[in-house]
This record gives sequence, C-alpha cells and structure tokens, in this order.
Amino acid sequence: MVKWFEEMTDSKIYILDVTNRDGVQTSRLGLAKLEKTILNILLNRMGVHQSELGFPTTYHEQNYINANLELQDIGVLKPIILSGWMRALTSEVELAVNRCPKLKAINLSISTSKQMIGSKFAGKMSEEDVIKNMTAAVRRAKDLGIKKVGVNAEDASRTSLDYLIKFALAAKKAGADQIRYCDTLGYENPFRVHFRMKDLTKATDIPWEMHCHNDLGMAVATSVVGAKGVLEEGQDCYINTTVNGMGERAGNADLVSTVLALKYGAEFDELGMLDPSIDLSKAWRLANYASYAFKVPIPVNQPGIGANAFAHESGIHADGALKDHKNYELYDFEVLGRGETILLETGRLITTGEYSGVHGFKHIMGNFQYEFKDDEEARQVLELVRYANVQKQKPLVQEEFIFIAEYPQIAKRILTMTPPEITINRPYIEPELIKEEKKEKRFEKAQVQKDMLTRT
Repeated sequence: MVKWFEEMTDSKIYILDVTNRDGVQTSRLGLAKLEKTILNILLNRMGVHQSELGFPTTYHEQNYINANLELQDIGVLKPIILSGWMRALTSEVELAVNRCPKLKAINLSISTSKQMIGSKFAGKMSEEDVIKNMTAAVRRAKDLGIKKVGVNAEDASRTSLDYLIKFALAAKKAGADQIRYCDTLGYENPFRVHFRMKDLTKATDIPWEMHCHNDLGMAVATSVVGAKGVLEEGQDCYINTTVNGMGERAGNADLVSTVLALKYGAEFDELGMLDPSIDLSKAWRLANYASYAFKVPIPVNQPGIGANAFAHESGIHADGALKDHKNYELYDFEVLGRGETILLETGRLITTGEYSGVHGFKHIMGNFQYEFKDDEEARQVLELVRYANVQKQKPLVQEEFIFIAEYPQIAKRILTMTPPEITINRPYIEPELIKEEKKEKRFEKAQVQKDMLTRT
C-alpha cells in the first residue's frame, strides 16, 4: 500500500460529463436534441454524477432542456444531476431561469487569465471587474433558487495562483458550491497541476472541478493527477469528461479513459477514489452510440473501446494472452460491456425514415420486442419517428425508437423547433449578377436585331 494512502480522506472523484455542452461545440459536428437526450439517458445508466446538458440561454435549446428536466421529474433521468452553462452575468442567470424554471444546477463561466482579460475584454474589464461580475451572478443565481452553482475560471492554467485563490474565495463567499479549473488550451501538465490543485484546495477549502483539453495529449493524465491533489486536501473533485474525447480543437478528457485510469492505474487502483456509482459495463454501448451520433468512428486504438483494445497478433503476445489474458490485458473486456454477439442483417432489410409507412415501422419495432396496442398508436409514434429522421438526417437506432415510443409527449417537445419571432422584412432585391446577365442578354438581342436591319 502506498504511503500517502494513509493521508487520504473519504473524499471522492465524481464524473461531470460535458459532452452535451463542450462536446457538441466540436467544429463541423453536432448532435440533434434527441441524440443529446439519449446521451443523458446512457450517462445516467453508467452512473455518471452530472451532465452539463447545454445552454439554457440559447433559444433552440429551451424545449430540449425543459423536456430533459421533465424526464428527471418522472425518474427517467435520476439520480444524475442536469446542469446548464452560461456566462457569469446576472442577465444570463435571469434569462436561464426564465426559460428553464426547473433548472437547479448551473455553471457560470468567466475568463481569469491576464491574456484573456486583456484581449477578450479589450480593456473593458479589470481583474476586479471579473470578480465583481462573477459574484453578482452567483448571488443572483442563489436568490433565484439555483441549488448548485459552479464557477468556471476560464484559462485557469494560465492564471496566477494568487489571483485564482482570490477569485475562488470571492466565489465561495458569494455562495458558489465548487470551482472549475479550466485548462482551456490544454496547456497544463500532470507534474505542475498536482501541486497547484493542492495549493488551491488548501487555500480555499472548497471542491474543485478539473476541466482539461487535449491540445498536448495530456487531458486525461492532467485531470486524474489534478483530482488526486484536490482529494489529498480533503475535498471532492469533479472531473469534466466527454464521451470519446469529443470537444473543441483536440477534444477533452475522454470519459472511458479517465474511468479506466482511476480504476486500474498504478496506485490509483488501491485508493478507491472513484465514485462507486460508476458502472463501466455500460461504457461500450455509450461510446458506440456517441460515435454513431457524432458520425465519428472510434479509433482502433481507443483505450477500452477501440477495435484493437483486446486484439493480439504477434506470436509472443498471442501465446501469452491465450495462456492467461492477464499477461497482456490490464482489465477484462467484459468489464466494459464488450463481448456480446452482434447480429448483422445480410439479406432483406427494412428501415424507417421520413417517408416510411406503419407496416414497415411495426416490423422494426417487433425486432425490438416492442408491441403497440393498436395501429393508431403505431401511426402516432411513427409520425414522431419521421420528424426525428428529418432532424437527424440519419437512421434511428434502437434506443431512439424505444424512447420515442415510451415517452411520445416528451419526444414531441424535444423534436419541436420553433424559431423566435423575426422582425426583419427586407424587400426583394435582385442580385447584381442576375442583373448583369439580363443586361448582357438585352444587349445581345439588340445587337442581333441591329445586324438583321443592316442586312436588309
């Protein structure tokens, strides 16, 4: 047993997944609202503590967020905590509560580094102004009934330790429940972050979140080692992850890799630091659903989930794995929910899309052992399935079919996209290119007529 194990407390590392907020910000990619909902359901089944489900101040997120909060009310999304992200402005807090009144957990974000305060705010805000705006937003959130308020220090890894401590203490005094250490550019490294997180936790005595990007390929390592520093000072830590490491630029800390590191990494495996609610057996299905939804294949060498994660070819490795898989496998593939037989249809295939009929739809649902009480019920669900196909622009999968059939009213709300009122009313203006083309044609026609007159 490692020496510092005796100094550890009962504090735990919890997973706060941000796929539905940070992951969907991946350039040129995105998720339909139904897909974000299914991800929340699968994250909940895996025992993830919290899902940052989106932007409650963004108009097109409103129906989706309120529908997911309704799913929480009826027990479908429990015990997972659903939280929203917004800027640390009182106006955004008020707007979020107005649009999503059942929302009870939020994270407020504001830049803290000299680089961002100077460049992003262009001299309009000082370090003191940042703290003033942030604390006002925290107090307003608490006044409006928000139960859990996290405060994000954007670009924390490039912010001085002294200012971070001052910022965190002000947030705590205003009523914040935890502080997010944002390694926004993936600049942080595992060696430095351990001591920074120990110092920050010791000075502030408040739980911290680790939010690490992967620009230098160290997001998982930095998250895990930083979290260990927080726990060593007696506070819980919340590691921000995304499924399959999705996220802006090079992505974020991968959910499955993070959990595997905490469960099977040297010395970590002895400490039991990870939230015991995590069920790794749900990882395989979750990761593959996210791959389908984002339309991004899982790399063959992805830890735990990739096609080669348990593949052996060289003679020495194959021989050793066949004698005892523990020779060359750190953990069993069954732990991740792998090993089930997957049936692929190689003959006649019936699919359901935006133009499908009830007969084919009932056939597909029958493959999932799902029956409707009558054709009318099937027709109504099929109509929602058609709308889902229009929004997703790709075939639905089993989890989506079953969800729509089981919760048709909530599914309808998720699928409803009504743009805000638009007051712009521009008169039709003929494009200049078309004008030029018409002008040229008139000139050519006039020239032809002139030539005919000349010949006569």
